[in-house]
Amino acid sequence: MDHRREPFNLLNLSLRGYGDIATVAGGLEGISMAYWKSGRFVRAALVGGSIVVNVFLMVALHAQGRGRGPAGPPPTPETAAPIDLTGYWVSIVTEDWRWRMVTPPKGDYASVPLNAEGRKVADTWDPAKDEAAGEQCKSYGAAGLMRVPGRIHILWENDTTLHVDTDAGTQTRIFHFGEQAPPSQAPSWQGYAAARWEPMPAGRGILGFPDQEVPSGALKVVTTHLRPGYLRKNGIPYSENAELTEYYNVTRETNGDQWLFVTTIVEDPKYLNQPFITSTHFKKEPDGSKWSATPCTSR
Repeated sequence: MDHRREPFNLLNLSLRGYGDIATVAGGLEGISMAYWKSGRFVRAALVGGSIVVNVFLMVALHAQGRGRGPAGPPPTPETAAPIDLTGYWVSIVTEDWRWRMVTPPKGDYASVPLNAEGRKVADTWDPAKDEAAGEQCKSYGAAGLMRVPGRIHILWENDTTLHVDTDAGTQTRIFHFGEQAPPSQAPSWQGYAAARWEPMPAGRGILGFPDQEVPSGALKVVTTHLRPGYLRKNGIPYSENAELTEYYNVTRETNGDQWLFVTTIVEDPKYLNQPFITSTHFKKEPDGSKWSATPCTSR
């Protein structure tokens, strides 16, 4: 049986960046196998193949880098953003309606992984006591805020800082890129939020390198230095040791609708047996004409 295959034709190759390398590599495989089986020109095939690969690699890389000058400063978090989170968004409550749209009764802790200590604290919930102490905002802290129905407004304060305002409770969260909480950071309802763009799987190029032309990613935010507050308005607690991790991502439907998805993970060994995970959805609005700021309430 004749194992030789037709040698590849260099004229069939077209320069499209990395695609050339893959085409050349496939052709070389045919050449190597054909001549190896026949026992002829092995050395010539390997040497010639090496030359062709190196030539096409250099041409492809030159084609991609042609016209670029020396590398400039790295992009800022704002300019490097793989998704646009800015604008006005309204929460769409499609799950946990009975815990989000109304204040649950005392003792309703369903779906929250409270430990014994957490249940003990939750059983002492007294909204009148919170009001007297001026702590009506305990359910509007960062760990529970995104579950409160209402609207949010996201905007860049500067190229390294994002603002997230809520009309419910009139709260403001500040996301700091590239910074960790200073040692002297005092606890607060919204804590200290460290943000970064988190890469997500994108199109893959040759040798497994990502296709840089495919935008992808999510915003990861880790919040610490929180004041003790409530995961739900009926007194389900989180402690000063709670750590909040969030992922923000945006999708666009074929009809033009844009959706913001916020995945929230609350870890608090003091009151929780395991992380408390929720996913909250927002739909983009054209402007802030429906914005209606309201104060915190305990009931």
